[in-house]
Order: sequence, then C-alpha cells, then structure tokens
Amino acid sequence: MLSQKFPNVHFEIVAMSTTGDKILDTALSKIGEKSLFTKELENALERNEVDLVVHSLKDLPTILPHGFTIGAVLKRESPYDAVVFHPRHAGNKLESLSENSVIGTSSLRRAAQLKKMYPHLVFKDIRGNLNTRLKKLDEHDDFSAIILAAAGLHRMGWESRIGQILSPEECLYAVGQGALAVEVRAKDEHILNMVSALQDPQTVLRCIAERAFMRRLEGGCSVPVAVNTFLQDAQLYLTGAVYSLDGSEYLKETMQRSVVFPNVEDECPDDDIQHVGITALGVSHKALQAAECLGADLADLLLSKGAKEILTVARQLNDAR
Repeated sequence: MLSQKFPNVHFEIVAMSTTGDKILDTALSKIGEKSLFTKELENALERNEVDLVVHSLKDLPTILPHGFTIGAVLKRESPYDAVVFHPRHAGNKLESLSENSVIGTSSLRRAAQLKKMYPHLVFKDIRGNLNTRLKKLDEHDDFSAIILAAAGLHRMGWESRIGQILSPEECLYAVGQGALAVEVRAKDEHILNMVSALQDPQTVLRCIAERAFMRRLEGGCSVPVAVNTFLQDAQLYLTGAVYSLDGSEYLKETMQRSVVFPNVEDECPDDDIQHVGITALGVSHKALQAAECLGADLADLLLSKGAKEILTVARQLNDAR
C-alpha cells in the first residue's frame, strides 16, 4: 500500500518472529508477558534496524513503550469471530453440535461468552498459528471446531473454512480485532507523515474508544474484556462488557458520543499528542478526544457496577489454573 502511494520510495520487508510466535505450548493468558507479539519488533525499531512495524492492533498494549507511537490504523477487516468446523461436522453450527463437543480457543473472552451461550459445549485451549491450529483440527479428533478471528482467515485466503460468523449478540470481539496498526518512532516525523496516508478515520475512532475502555479497566488477555463499536449518523456507539471466566457473571453496557463537530478548526496545537498510544494525523482532534472519553466513561460506568471485582476474580482464577 505504501509502495502504491509513494512509488519513488524503496520499501524492504523484514520478517521477524516474536515470543508469542515461539511459545506454542502455553495459553496466552498464562504467559504473563504484555508484549508477547511486539517486543522483538519494537527492539528492531529502537535500534533503527527498521523504520516501521506492522502489528495486529489487538496485540498492542494500550500503553506503548516510551518513544513509540501507532502512526496509522488501517481500514478494519471484519472484527468478528469465526467458527471453523472439523470436516466431519461441516455444515453444522455451534448450537447443533452434540453434548460435550470440544471447541478449541486460546481466548478467555471467547470461552467466557460462548460457555454462557452454549452450555452444552466444552472449551479447551488451542495454541499455534493459523496453519498449526487448522492442522490440529483437521488431522485429529480432539476438537469438533475451533474459534478464530475472521480477519486472519480472510487475510490468508481461507474464507472457505468459515462455517459460522459469530454476531455481537453471540460473542463481542476483542479490542482492536481486525485492524492492522503501524508502529513508528514517535519523533520520526518523516515516517509518521508517510504512514499517516494509510489512516482510516472511522477505524481509528472506533479503536481509540475500544482501547480507552480497556486501559481504564486495566484489561488484557488474562481477563475477559469484550467490545463492539459502530459509527452511524455522526454517532460513535460502543458496547463494552466484562465476564467471569465461566461467563456466569457479566456486566455489559452501551454508550454513544458525537464524533462530528461543526467547527473544523479544531486541530490540536501539539502534534505529539497520543490517544491510547495512537497518533492520528489528519483526524479531528475533537473527534479523537470524544472517542477516548467515550471508552473511559463506559469503563467507569462498568466499574461503578462492580466490574473490578469480576475482573479481579477472573484474573486470580486464571492464575491458579
């Protein structure tokens, strides 16, 4: 995409592996490392070995290491979760699987919501990249189905494996799911200006609200926090929820906020300002601020209703597993 926008610039792709790519025998929620899929890439960025790094936004913590910023959030793929069935269950849906069918997912968020929705199913951890997980599903009889992000399957060209898309009513998605983030050195104005050409304003507003919600809750992959956002008629809607590990306890609320302002002369005088780790050049500062406040306010509402207690117990139970 950058090559198309800047044909006179040579771009070299450097492929790298991260801790999260290498540790495949432990659930993500048990490893206890906040930068599982980002640290090695950020080290290369810090050493000036690369000029920008591309992440799945949901892998990036809401507070980035000093000196880094997300310079662009690309147009979001489908943020929803998808069910991939074992070939012998092709044509099924989760509700039609037999009692005690085993569903593979490494996500506490997915398991908590789906345990509540489908109490007749059993949920077990499954790790590995997409190829590994699909191989475990297809070549063994351990799992009747696995849950994956629809965006990953789309990017790999494996849409044909999707047997069911989970609606927000069935399973709210992860903060930032389906969006790619471009991380750069915060003071590198040349690169920051370049990657800002990739910015998708609607996606960035939705993801800032989601990340602000998670930051205020102090959530991460070790607790079940879930969201759904959409923009309609200049209003940004955010649904956020927290769950106990088994889904029996949960809090879920929706708020909205206007993100279109009549006065266009609202740009922030300080170009360095970040919103939950994102520098969104060319997007209305008032709109960015409104999105961030929306996320924080919704989190505060859930906290006032007891979200902290639910998340604390979930974290303790997960640590004890």
